[in-house]
Amino acid sequence: MLNIGDKVVYPMHGAGIIEGIEECEVMGETKSYYILRMPFGGMKVMIPLNNVENIGLREVITQAEVEKVVGVLQSEPEIVTGSWNRRFNANLLKIKSGSIYDVAEIVRNLILQDRTKKISTGERRLLDTAKQILVSELVLACDKDASSVETWMYEMLDKNTPGN
Repeated sequence: MLNIGDKVVYPMHGAGIIEGIEECEVMGETKSYYILRMPFGGMKVMIPLNNVENIGLREVITQAEVEKVVGVLQSEPEIVTGSWNRRFNANLLKIKSGSIYDVAEIVRNLILQDRTKKISTGERRLLDTAKQILVSELVLACDKDASSVETWMYEMLDKNTPGN
C-alpha cells in the first residue's frame, strides 16, 4: 500500500507525488483515489486504489537503479530497422510497460538516431513523451531540478554519439 508523500511513476504520464487519498463518487459508485501531483505542468491525476496494479503504478527508482539507467544511456544504441510506424508502435508498447530502462533505451535510441538521420514527426512526439517520463522520474529519484537532469542526460548521450 502506497502512502501520502510517496514518489510514484504512472506509466505514460511520468513521476509524481501522492498528495492525498480521497473518496469520490463517480457514476453512483464511491471509490477511494490516490491524488497525484505531477511536477511537469502541475497536473493532478486521480487513480482508483483498486486499479493501481492494472495501470502499473510503481514507486520511483532507487539511487542504485539510477546507476542502471545511466548504464542504459551510455550503452551502444540499437539500430532499429523497419518502417517508422513499426518502430513507433514497438516503442509505444515499451513506454506503456512502465519500465524506466525501456524508456531510457527509447530516449537514447531516438536522440542518437535523430542526430544521424532525422526522425519522423510521430517519433519526435514519442521521444518528447519518453523524455518527459524519464526526466520526471530522475528529478524525484536524484532530488534535482528538471533542467540539470536534462543537461546531465544530454552530456551522457553526447559521450555516446559515434565519433566522440
